[in-house]
Amino acid sequence: MKAQILEFDRRIIAWHRSSATSKLLDAIPGVGPALATALVASIADPKAFRSGREFSAWVGLVPKQNASGGKDKLGSIGKQGDRYLYSLFTAGALAVIRYAKIHGTDHRPWLTRLLARRPAKVAAIALANKLARHDGPERTLQATRRSRGVNEITRESPA
Repeated sequence: MKAQILEFDRRIIAWHRSSATSKLLDAIPGVGPALATALVASIADPKAFRSGREFSAWVGLVPKQNASGGKDKLGSIGKQGDRYLYSLFTAGALAVIRYAKIHGTDHRPWLTRLLARRPAKVAAIALANKLARHDGPERTLQATRRSRGVNEITRESPA
């Protein structure tokens, strides 16, 4: 069983190294080869999402909204969305928080304030949501297009 897991890890890393888009996503703090390859494989057309918030909602990282009588009420984070991407974003955010606790959070002062008043796992969900919103798939792929000098990105296949 352990050999099979190692073999799958080697395949993911090999596919990650052959994909320019996956390597670009890997540059984002909290996004590793597993999340980067999962994002590239899961999202055929990043233009399907109008905004980073819509992408974050698709993953399942935003609270439920209930509106009645002109009042919006935010609920808890639901179990809807892509559970695999949700777990990878959360694991990446927890890694960023672990690193920040050891090395300091000078470059993310909002994270320091959040960790002072909320538990680490709640802060991890907030950070995962922020990562998904801020660095949504379309914005990341736009940077890839500029670096390649092309107008369209096609899904890359493993080499």
